[in-house]
Amino acid sequence: MEILSLSFFVGIIGNVISVLVFLSPIGTFERIIKHKSTEDFQSLPYICTLLNSSLWTYYGITKPGGLLVATVNGFGIFVEAVYVGLFLTYAPKKMKLKTGVLVGILNVGFVAAAIVVTQLALESETQIGAIGLMCSGLNIIMYGSPLAAMKTVVRTKSVEYMPFFLSFFLFLNGGIWAFYALLMHDYFLGVPNGIGCLLGTAQLLLYAIYKNAKPSNNTSLQGLMEQKEPLVSHEYV
Repeated sequence: MEILSLSFFVGIIGNVISVLVFLSPIGTFERIIKHKSTEDFQSLPYICTLLNSSLWTYYGITKPGGLLVATVNGFGIFVEAVYVGLFLTYAPKKMKLKTGVLVGILNVGFVAAAIVVTQLALESETQIGAIGLMCSGLNIIMYGSPLAAMKTVVRTKSVEYMPFFLSFFLFLNGGIWAFYALLMHDYFLGVPNGIGCLLGTAQLLLYAIYKNAKPSNNTSLQGLMEQKEPLVSHEYV
């Protein structure tokens, strides 16, 4: 009973942190709305996060005791859908078409196929395992974004492309959900978030090393040319 109470309390904290992570790109979208243009920002991170939230919501609904996972990711679906909708509204024609195609394939087609296959072809326990494996696999793939950010920081000797608070929330979010997963004996939730916590720790160490470093003009310009938007994915649940 005490473990259940502790896990619920930890899960609530995880929900609050995850909500903050979901809302972290608001500044980007205020800029998009103000300029009525997506400029050089890319829609793919938000499309992938929408897919991720959809699958984790399905996992939370399917797994007994998964209410806290389902609720926060349900909120994530709403927020990410708004972000993607703004891309479809303000992006140039080519980007708008690309975004629409990706939404159709990943957020509609893939999610629908995952639900139909797991519901019709698999038994209850196998269902949860298959959905959890998909969620964990997608989360781990999405960690390619922080790795790219870390590589850019080391090369340019600048933390400009790795915002501190995003790295800090990655560390907190990964850590709290990994602890929750440990309490709930949920390896599908624990493994990707444990990795997220370790990557967040590594990013904070890099930030401490390079925050006062003076980048050369060449490396700074190269980093700017490569990526205008911060390289850190904004959602890990």
